[in-house]
Amino acid sequence: MDKVDTAAASEAAVPQQAKKAKKNLYSVGVLISLILLCIVMTVLSKRFLTMDNLMNVASQAAISAIISIGMFLAILTAGIDLSVGSVLALSTMVMGVVCVNLGLNPYLSILVCLGTGTLLGLLNGLLLTKLSLPHPFISTLGMQKMARGIALVITAAAPVSLFPPQVQFLGNNYAGPVPVSFILVAVLYVCMYLFLTRTAAGRYIYAVGGNKEASRLSGIKVESILNMVYMISGFTAALAGIVLVGRVNAAYPLAGLEYETDAIAAVIIGGASFFGGVGSIGNTVIGVLIIAVLRNGLNLLNVDSNYQTFSIGAVIIIAVYVDVLRQKVMRFGRK
Repeated sequence: MDKVDTAAASEAAVPQQAKKAKKNLYSVGVLISLILLCIVMTVLSKRFLTMDNLMNVASQAAISAIISIGMFLAILTAGIDLSVGSVLALSTMVMGVVCVNLGLNPYLSILVCLGTGTLLGLLNGLLLTKLSLPHPFISTLGMQKMARGIALVITAAAPVSLFPPQVQFLGNNYAGPVPVSFILVAVLYVCMYLFLTRTAAGRYIYAVGGNKEASRLSGIKVESILNMVYMISGFTAALAGIVLVGRVNAAYPLAGLEYETDAIAAVIIGGASFFGGVGSIGNTVIGVLIIAVLRNGLNLLNVDSNYQTFSIGAVIIIAVYVDVLRQKVMRFGRK
């Protein structure tokens, strides 16, 4: 009997090992893609591999990397958050009103900014879970329009500038040659990795993305998990907004336009699946760097911005197509 049980366990372990091997292979492939892209850009532009330019890439990637954390969680639950750019804009505009127009404590204004983003994320979650909307696409698209509209209204579409140094710190300071914003990204990604792999809530997020109904039947509070995911997405959008304000010393209502597309591209390139339940936060940061290096390299080569937009769109389509092929292979493997 023991021999039979051992044999059955060994057979059951084979698919898991194969799945893990495929995941590791994809991770290596994403990293190799980034390395090859860097080599190509180095060959095409002598300025690419300079320390100043690399730190510029790190600084530019920081905002997208922070937003991509929340987007990764949303996609991990088979959802999406189209409102991140607008949430960023509204949160920073509220911070501008509190800090500059009203002259209140800058640290308080930072908390207000983060609180605004978190609240908007919670509203996204509640629209999805309490109104039983068919997909997060609907709720977050509606929030995208509403938040952008409010951001335009509260200062009559005028930007807010002249923020104090405390607000500018994350986006405008360096620790030696390294941007503080990139150090923040490293800390956030380590914390998110630990959260997803070492906590029950992190495992529940994967479970909900894999099968919502099965998760509900197993006792997981699916609605609470989804609300938490979109709250984190709103929080990271607001935090990215603080970094952006630090870089440009201004909050403006049209900030964050198309930030959601870069975040989606980074997450999908990193191997997360639109079908949910699959993905790695470590690969997401590689996806962010691929997008940042591609944009930076095209800028160094003086490629027209319209062609740059086309390139990012093409990358998104290719990444999603690869995801579809991967899902087909996985289904075929199960059969």
